Amino acid sequence: MKNEKLYFNPGCALNIHKPEKEKQILDYLQNNYSSTQLHSICCHFDPKVPEGSCIINICAGCDRRFRSLYEGVSTISLWEVIDELDNFPFPDYKGETMTLHDACPVRERPAVHEAVRNLLKKMNIDLVETEFNGTKSVCCGDSFYGEIPIEKVHERMKARADSMPCENVIVYCVSCIKAMDAGGKKPRHLVDLLFGEETIPQTVDVIEWHNQVNAYIDAHQG
Repeated sequence: MKNEKLYFNPGCALNIHKPEKEKQILDYLQNNYSSTQLHSICCHFDPKVPEGSCIINICAGCDRRFRSLYEGVSTISLWEVIDELDNFPFPDYKGETMTLHDACPVRERPAVHEAVRNLLKKMNIDLVETEFNGTKSVCCGDSFYGEIPIEKVHERMKARADSMPCENVIVYCVSCIKAMDAGGKKPRHLVDLLFGEETIPQTVDVIEWHNQVNAYIDAHQG
């Protein structure tokens, strides 16, 4: 990373879910990971960064779009950075049993899957894997919004949640929070776990949630 320009993009999901975390995470990165700059342009638009830049992200969708749509831009997840630095003040969950849903936009990113699991070990979480995990993970159902009737989206969310072997389901995508809650599970977002906080699903109305995301996208075009 020494020769790259580093940017941290919290994405729409984190800024809607817990906007106060933007500064906390940026402060950590600036103190520990070179001269990281805040980047607030939505991943749906040209990031307008110099060639050779690397964008640190939380959102799996942002990771995929920045990496695949724009030339000269690489990405790394916050999970990989924290795992690499290994100096985060990890809370101790004392062997609490949880399961994990891997976000589908990073299905082909085993480095992300490994980093996430390393962080769970460092927080003393007893992970029970679901059958479809890592590169074999399946969508929580939210990605089908707008493509199939809303009741079918809910059915897919319920089916994915039902496949989880534990009540507590770790996610690292805010849309997955909505899906797991709608399916009757207790979602635990990785950011919240790292900061020792509860995950509050807020709105679980799929239409309302996507309206919030679209409003953020419209407001962050750069």
